[in-house]
Amino acid sequence: MSAFAVPSPADLGAAVLARLDELASITDEPGKITRLYLSKSHRRAVTLVESWMRDAGMSVRLDPLATLIGTYPGSNPDAPHLLLGSHIDSVRDAGRYDGTLGVVSAIEIVRQLNAAGQRLPFGLTVLAFGDEEGVRFPSTLTGSAAVAGRFNPKILDEKGEDGITRRMALAEFGCPEGDPAAPWQGQSGLGYLELHIEQGPVLEAENRPVGLVTAIQGVTRGSCRIVGLAGHAGTVPMAMRRDALSAAAEMVLAVERIGRETAGLVATIGQLRVPGASVNTIPGAVEFSLDFRSEIDAVRKEAEARIRQAIEAVAAARKVEANLAYTYEAPASECDPGLRLTMAEAAESVVQKPIRLLPSGAGHDAMSFRGKLPFMMLFVRSKAGISHSPDEFTSEADLGIATATLFRAVLDLAKKHD
Repeated sequence: MSAFAVPSPADLGAAVLARLDELASITDEPGKITRLYLSKSHRRAVTLVESWMRDAGMSVRLDPLATLIGTYPGSNPDAPHLLLGSHIDSVRDAGRYDGTLGVVSAIEIVRQLNAAGQRLPFGLTVLAFGDEEGVRFPSTLTGSAAVAGRFNPKILDEKGEDGITRRMALAEFGCPEGDPAAPWQGQSGLGYLELHIEQGPVLEAENRPVGLVTAIQGVTRGSCRIVGLAGHAGTVPMAMRRDALSAAAEMVLAVERIGRETAGLVATIGQLRVPGASVNTIPGAVEFSLDFRSEIDAVRKEAEARIRQAIEAVAAARKVEANLAYTYEAPASECDPGLRLTMAEAAESVVQKPIRLLPSGAGHDAMSFRGKLPFMMLFVRSKAGISHSPDEFTSEADLGIATATLFRAVLDLAKKHD
């Protein structure tokens, strides 16, 4: 591999931002960014990203689950590949950086290498996944799961709110038939790198442009239904009430307390419903959701037991019935220590100071590679930590620093494999 200088962060930031802006114009809702998986706007986004990949010197194909795969061979065509990428689908009324940054920055790296006639001792594969957000169908991360060899054929029969199955939507989208569980393209992978906005406030609070992800937090989700006794607000004495909402309120605070006092744990009650509620009725039933996460599975598992105990204690004291069910679980996914070291060295060479380590509280495509392929994530600063919103923002300068860091890490890996 001949000497190659990483372009300036300013040049990289300008190139990346221009493409983010262009991709943001593709939406199914004028005035908003709404690009759901397998929608018409997703199809247009695939066409645009495919043109960028081809212009950057890659061969391109669409896989059976609508993952767009761009391939840039190494100096030895049979060499294994390093995977780079993220997703191009969005939530409704989204921002322009979430997911798309990881795809656009990877394309820019390949474009720069190709323009200089530079080949690495390994190939580069850029992946533009389309099902990270999980808005349209019940399952999510299906594209990255298939690339990692974790495809579940049952997802093809899942239906969205429109009654259309994933199988039907894939056919209408124009995806080729075939086995999406096949290896990403029959070659061994060296690892997977994903650049993503932080979606949180830590880096901004500490005035840091980038941070290294230690692990993607494991998550437990569930729901709880509290059954008390409905009654007239004016006729039932306070001491005789079995108020489901008051019990639920105490449980919510108990969950929050456990989250606050447990290092490395976050706990959230995001939904609360009072069926049949009225202003002059003591609530007889309440339902609420549960979501708690940690990068250490043992901490999360201990929290499962403590939360259950706390809810049961409140229910007993208030003479209500509590039906708690944990309905979803995903283990923590640790980033590869070797890739983390390479990324840390790259980041420090660009930023010129020690780099912050932090967990990812949100799920990402990278977690699909847990136990299958070494992976690493790089975070870039988000204004106020806002994401999944039109107010999502990362500065052009930070985009350039993050892309330069990712570029530097790719070249450092190339030196180690030369």
